[in-house]
Amino acid sequence: MSKPSTIVVKVGTSSITDGEGVIDRTAVDKLCAEVAAARDAGNRVVVVTSGAIAAGLPEIGLGGANRPTDTITLQAVATIGQSALMAHYREALAAHGLIAGQVLLVPFDFIVRSQYVHAGQTLVRLLELGVVPIVNENDAIADDEIRWGDNDRIAALVANLVDADQLVLLTDTPGVHTADPKVDASASLIEEIVEIDHQTEALVGGAGSARGSGGMASKLTAAKIAAWSGVSTVIAHAGRPNVLADAIAGMPGAGTVVRARDVRMPARKLWIAFAVVAQGSVVVDSGARAALERGKSLLAAGVRDITGEFDAGSPVEVVDTNGEIFAKGLARHSSTDLRRGAGQRSDDMPAGAPHIVVHADDLVTLPR
Repeated sequence: MSKPSTIVVKVGTSSITDGEGVIDRTAVDKLCAEVAAARDAGNRVVVVTSGAIAAGLPEIGLGGANRPTDTITLQAVATIGQSALMAHYREALAAHGLIAGQVLLVPFDFIVRSQYVHAGQTLVRLLELGVVPIVNENDAIADDEIRWGDNDRIAALVANLVDADQLVLLTDTPGVHTADPKVDASASLIEEIVEIDHQTEALVGGAGSARGSGGMASKLTAAKIAAWSGVSTVIAHAGRPNVLADAIAGMPGAGTVVRARDVRMPARKLWIAFAVVAQGSVVVDSGARAALERGKSLLAAGVRDITGEFDAGSPVEVVDTNGEIFAKGLARHSSTDLRRGAGQRSDDMPAGAPHIVVHADDLVTLPR
């Protein structure tokens, strides 16, 4: 018997709430009906949803133009909205005989490797039990998540965690266009992107609406993460009839398809590249950059500067002398210790100064 396909579908705030932030039950019902249809077709589905903060605001008279901007209030509001949001999903899925399981994630779950692995195990077990996991950021305590402001990256990382076959990002536009369709009527849909490059990224802007904060730029970032996981992505309009079935089936025109890369980045290196937040940076010379791009470790001799304060094992960005961030890794030593030997060859180093800055096993060259 063949392994069932696993689909991660992410829906944004603007796609499931109205202008005041009130949950649009018709939109949630539509999504859940399509999830049920996908399940009936033999797929396993994880839903990543935004909307907790937006759903909670109208409950206390802070919807629309009255939306607050301070983090503490937004976190408090999320506690109201999350329960309302989950109640809608539970009811909508129950109408199709499905059980919803709430999974709330915080940055800690992605920064700490053991938590990252554990989160994946929990999600996989829910799928094995026949449950539809409903994933959201835990806005009530995760201020970093609110600053990230979107679930697109989380959805891509979840796709990696559950070894998904496809990521579907549902939004309020039909996909990636040749220009911003909101200001250029001649903009046309790009149906396929083989690889996301600087030119593609230049086509998209920032946040898409007051209620949603991801925008197309964050969706392309998520699609890039998924592509390096070996997962293809479809960016499509949440309101399109049967959008999930069409995306899964590869229906032409269903949205923008971002193809998976032929070479899949190992899970641990994907985690280093995209899941953890850099605590500092290491500036290196051209010779060190060339060596790293050949798969070598970063040695102290090639280091020109250390910025930030960090401990051993912390994630750091590796930057060339032109300021381009081209790699990321886990520092073997603290910033204080690394400064002692920076730029020096082994024979010239002070006693006890570290020779290896980032080992090749803990370093990944970032995709461009």
